[in-house]
Amino acid sequence: MRIPLSWLREHAPLPEGATAEYVLETLVRVGFEEEAVHRPLDHITGPVVVGQVLSMEPETHSNGKTVNWCQVRVVPEGREQTLEGKGIEASGIQGIVCGAHNFSVGDKVVVTLPGAVLPGDFRISPRKTYGHVSAGMIASARELGLSDEHEGIIVLGELGLDPEPGQDALELLGLTDEAAEINVTPDRGYAFSVRGVAREYCLAVDAPFADPAGPLAERAPADNGEGYVVDLRDDAPIHDRPGCTRFVARTVRDLDPTRATPPWLAARLRLAGIRSISLPVDISNYVMLELGQPLHFYDAEKIAGPLHVRRARPGETLQTLDGKNRELHPEDLIIADTDEAIGLAGVMGGAKTEVTGQTRHVLIEAAHFEEVSIARTRRRHRLPSEASKRFERGVDPQVAAAAAQRAVELLEELSGARAEDGVTDVGTAVKPRQITLPVGYTAARVGVDYTPEQIPEVLERIGCTVHRGGDVWQVAVPSWRPDLTAEEDLAEEIARVVGYEQIPSRLPAAPAGRGWTPEQAGRRRVLDAFAAAGLVEVAAYPFVSAEEDTLYCVPEAPAEGTVEHVRLANPISDAQGWLQRSLLPGLTEVLRRNRSRGFRDLALYQAATVFLPGQALGETPLPAGGTRPDAQVLEQLEAGLPVQPKHLAAVFCGHDAPEGPGITPRVHDWQDALDAARLAADVLGVALRVAQGRHQAFHPGRTARLEDAEGRLLGWAGELHPQVCRDRDLPERTCAMELDLTALLGGVGAPVQAGPVSPYPPVTQDVALIVDADLPAAQLLETLREGAGELLESARVFDEYRGESIGEDRKSVACALVFRAPDRTLTNEEAGREREAAVALAERSHGAVLRG
Repeated sequence: MRIPLSWLREHAPLPEGATAEYVLETLVRVGFEEEAVHRPLDHITGPVVVGQVLSMEPETHSNGKTVNWCQVRVVPEGREQTLEGKGIEASGIQGIVCGAHNFSVGDKVVVTLPGAVLPGDFRISPRKTYGHVSAGMIASARELGLSDEHEGIIVLGELGLDPEPGQDALELLGLTDEAAEINVTPDRGYAFSVRGVAREYCLAVDAPFADPAGPLAERAPADNGEGYVVDLRDDAPIHDRPGCTRFVARTVRDLDPTRATPPWLAARLRLAGIRSISLPVDISNYVMLELGQPLHFYDAEKIAGPLHVRRARPGETLQTLDGKNRELHPEDLIIADTDEAIGLAGVMGGAKTEVTGQTRHVLIEAAHFEEVSIARTRRRHRLPSEASKRFERGVDPQVAAAAAQRAVELLEELSGARAEDGVTDVGTAVKPRQITLPVGYTAARVGVDYTPEQIPEVLERIGCTVHRGGDVWQVAVPSWRPDLTAEEDLAEEIARVVGYEQIPSRLPAAPAGRGWTPEQAGRRRVLDAFAAAGLVEVAAYPFVSAEEDTLYCVPEAPAEGTVEHVRLANPISDAQGWLQRSLLPGLTEVLRRNRSRGFRDLALYQAATVFLPGQALGETPLPAGGTRPDAQVLEQLEAGLPVQPKHLAAVFCGHDAPEGPGITPRVHDWQDALDAARLAADVLGVALRVAQGRHQAFHPGRTARLEDAEGRLLGWAGELHPQVCRDRDLPERTCAMELDLTALLGGVGAPVQAGPVSPYPPVTQDVALIVDADLPAAQLLETLREGAGELLESARVFDEYRGESIGEDRKSVACALVFRAPDRTLTNEEAGREREAAVALAERSHGAVLRG
C-alpha cells in the first residue's frame, strides 16, 4: 500500500517537514514492514514552470512534418525574469519549437526550461532545430512521467486550472508530494486505506485519531424506500454465510462528462499506484483508497430494472471490463439486472454498464461481500483487482454508507452532478464480535506484566469496547478488524501496541537428553565430510520423467511398465510428472546446466529423499475436511504413502583442481566416485564392499557395485555410459555415485573403541600376483587380509600391469602388506611367513601365481 504524505496528513498529525522515511520508521513500531519510498522529484530537477502561449506559427518542413514556432511567456507580464541559466531569456519570453498541435494561442502550458532534467535523464538545453534555437520544451504528461500515453501536451485550462505564468508547475501538478509504501499482511486488510494507515500512525505516536468516516456517516441519509431497488438473494451460501450482507445504492444525475480530473486528485492516485482514467472512475478509486471501501459505478441508463445480488446460473456468461467473455460458475456471486449479469460481485464490473465519456447518470454501489466467496471467484477466473484484494481480506461493513456519501459529495463538487433523494441501504446489520479475555491471560502469554489499566486502554485505542466482569474483560471487536477472533489475537494486539521491545528476550533452557538422533548426527557427519573434501552441495528438483528415473534406479533395462513410480496428481509439467526414485536424474541436470553456463570443473553432491511406491499407494481416498479422521483411516492413509529413504549421490566432471603454478590438475575419473562412496562409509565406520558391477547407466567396464558387509546392495559408483552422456549433453567422462544413505546409516554399530597404538616399527612386504584379468583387486585384497593373520596392519594395491608377457587374459596386481606386532619388533622372517600364508591362500582361492 502506497500512502501519499499529503493525503495522510489530512487524517493524522504528521510533523512539519515529515518525510516518507520518517513515516515508515514510525509504522514499523506497530508491525508494518517498509517496502519503498516514491518521490517524483527524484526523477525531475530544474525549472519547470507555467507558460502562456503568446504566438504560434505553423511551419511545414521538407520531411513533411509541421511544427509550431512558439513564443511563450514564462513570467507574469510586467515582472522581471529571476531564473538564470544559458538559454533563459531575460525578457521572460522563450522561443520554443513544438511538434504538438492540441493547444492554441493564450493557453497555459507546462514549460521545461534549459537546465531542467526530466525522467530518463532527459536534459533540456537550447538546441537548434527546424531552423530555430528552441530554448526549452512544452511538456506532455508522458515526458513528465505522469502517464504512459502521449495525448499531446498538457493544457492546464482543460484541467480546470488558470495559474499565472512562471508559477512552479511541479507543485501545481502534485509532483512535490511523496509516498511511503508498506507491506500489508493478509490479516490486516483495514490498512489498505489511508484511513487505516492514519489510525495505525496515531497508535504509533500515541495521538488521538479522528475517523474521517464518522462525519460522513452522520451526513449520509438512511434508507428511505425511494432508492434503486436491490434484491439480496443467495440460494447457495458458502459455509452458511451469505455472499452479500449489505448493499448501499445512491444515484447521481446530470454529471458533466467533459470535466477533467483535478490535478491534485490525479496526482494522489498516481502516487498511490493507480492510473487516472476519467473523473467518475478516479473518484471511485479515490474513495476506495481513502476509506478502504471498494465502490462500483454503473451507467444508470444502461441498467434494465432492479438489481439482484445472487449466485450465477448454470451456463451464464459475463463480459467483464477487461473485454473478456467469462463463463460463470454456480458458486460465483454476481450483480444482475432483469436481463443478465452485469458484474462479478467484489471483483470486476461488466462491460454492459461501464461508465464512459458519455455517461451522465451514475448509480453508486457500496456493498459488503463475504471474504471466502470473493477469494474463490477471483482465483477461479484469475482476475485480481484492487477491489477483490480488499474484499477477500475483510472490509469494514459499517463504512459502506460513509463511502457512498463521500463519492456523492465528490461527484457533486467536481463534476457538477446532482444527487437524487432516494437512498437504498439493505442487508443485515453485523453485530460486534464478543471476545472474553481473562485478566491474566495476556501477561502469561507474552511474558510482560501489563498493568490492569494498560489492557483496556490499549484495546480501546484500537477501537474495541471493553467492560470488566470479575476476572475477565468482555471485549467488543470493532467492525474494521475481522482478524480479531480469539483471545490470542487480543494478546498479540496488546503486545504490538505497547511495543515488541518490551518483551524480554530469554532463551529457554534445552531439556536434558535432547539433541540429534544417531541418524541425524551420522547424516550431518557425512555431509560435512563431503563439503570438507571439496564437493559442493546442491538441491535438485525431485520431479523427474519416468524414463529418466528408470535409467538410474534399476541396473538392467526392464520390460515396459515393470518399474513403478509415484505419479504426481498435479505436476508442473507432463514431462516431469513423477517423484524421483534416484537422485542422479536431478543431479546430472544440475551438472549439465552449470556446464552450459561456463563451469567446467565440477564436483557436486546431494542428500535427499527418494520415493518408492508400495502396494497400497494412494488406495485410501482422502477424508472430508472439518473433522479428524479416526485411527483406522489414518493408519490406511499412512500405509498408502511411499517408502521414503534418504539417498546420497555425487557427480564429477572436468579436473580436480584449477590449473596454476606448480599444480597439474588431474581429470576426474571413476576412482573419484568410488572414493566418495568410501568416504561416506569411513565417516560412519561402516564396512563397504566393492565389487565389479554392471548397470545400464554406467560404463560396462568402469562400474562398481557397493555392498554392505553381508552382501546387500547399497548403491553404484563409476563412470556414466558414453551413450548416456551423449544423449543428455553431459561431459564425455562424467562420473557418478549413489548410495542408500538410510541403509548405510542402519549399518552403524556401537562406537568404535580405539585400541592401543603399538610403539614398535612396521615391516612392509610387497607381493605381485598374476591373476585372471576379470578378478576385482578388492576381492584379491580381501583374500590377502584373511590369509595374512592378525599381524597384518594394512594392505593396499599400488600397481597393476597387463601385457603379452603374462597373457592377454591375465594381469599382475602389486600389493603392499604392512605388518606390526603390539609387543615386539617383528623380524623380516616373521613378516615373510605371514606374507607366504597370504600368498598361499590367494593361490588356492584365485589361482594366483607369484610373479618373479
